[in-house]
Amino acid sequence: MNKIEIVYKNINDLVPYINNARINDYAVDFVASSILNFGFKNPIIISQNNEIIAGHTRLKAAKKIKLNEVPCIVANDLTEQQIKALRLADNKVAEISKWDNNILNLELEGIKDIDMSLFGFEIEEISADEFGDDFELADGDQGEIRTKSFTLHVNQLDFINESLNMVDTDNIEGFGNKNKDGNKLYGLVKEWAELRK
Repeated sequence: MNKIEIVYKNINDLVPYINNARINDYAVDFVASSILNFGFKNPIIISQNNEIIAGHTRLKAAKKIKLNEVPCIVANDLTEQQIKALRLADNKVAEISKWDNNILNLELEGIKDIDMSLFGFEIEEISADEFGDDFELADGDQGEIRTKSFTLHVNQLDFINESLNMVDTDNIEGFGNKNKDGNKLYGLVKEWAELRK
């Protein structure tokens, strides 16, 4: 196995792959926030010709925050077929993973000094007043806020995220819901339902 060597490249020398199949514009702001808060910890993988194999979103984020150079790994040990396969596999394997929401919520609760919404996490604040002693539901009652999860193809998710970003939350009745995406989804569905009448 070759040792990994990180080299720094001027962002203007890097060439996006013309057939990049990943729609990534929605993620650019979150990646930019990550770089600003933690530094550039995940190098861009490039070919010997400076063409991007993995890291198109990181490059867009670097340009957005006006970096001059970025860390890169030159994959000079791969064939053209392996490069094409890595390009797809790098994104596909991320789709397979899922969150354990109970553990995720515990981790998010333990982060006090960093706004995790900068990285795409929606954090719902729940008041202890909604619960009885020892955080059990009082008298079997449940709060009015509910969570519903969906399983989506990445293309569906990208389209939905783009649609949610177009929703103006100022004119949506939130019913006390502090989850912005939840309110946006409600607004979209309500508008659709009214058009169907």
